[in-house]
Amino acid sequence: MNIKRFLIAGVAVYVVFEVLDFIVHGLILSSTYETMMDVFRPQMENYMWIMYITGLVFAFLFVYIYTKGREGKGVAEGIRYGFIMGLFMLIIGMFNQYAVYEIPLSLAVQWFVYGMIQFMICGAVASLIYKS
Repeated sequence: MNIKRFLIAGVAVYVVFEVLDFIVHGLILSSTYETMMDVFRPQMENYMWIMYITGLVFAFLFVYIYTKGREGKGVAEGIRYGFIMGLFMLIIGMFNQYAVYEIPLSLAVQWFVYGMIQFMICGAVASLIYKS
């Protein structure tokens, strides 16, 4: 494994995922979240550091798994990888959230759809850094 590329790809995926997370949750879904404040932890912002740490761990694991199965077929391979990883993470994650918390199904579906887009973009980023 090329450590330099791995580190660059991990940081790039982390930054892209965080920016997309802000767009999705901070902009697109913010008005939805304002109507359901009773679902969230009080003073949630005090715990955001946990999300940044887990996001960093996610980014490097995402890239690590990509490097182990990479076939060198370009951006389409990265998008396909992101799609499969998105299904792996989001089918369980988002719809289990719907089952556990009192949130609308439409929100779980939006989390799933936007998440799939995020994963596919991050797969493309990883593939661009690891291009042959």
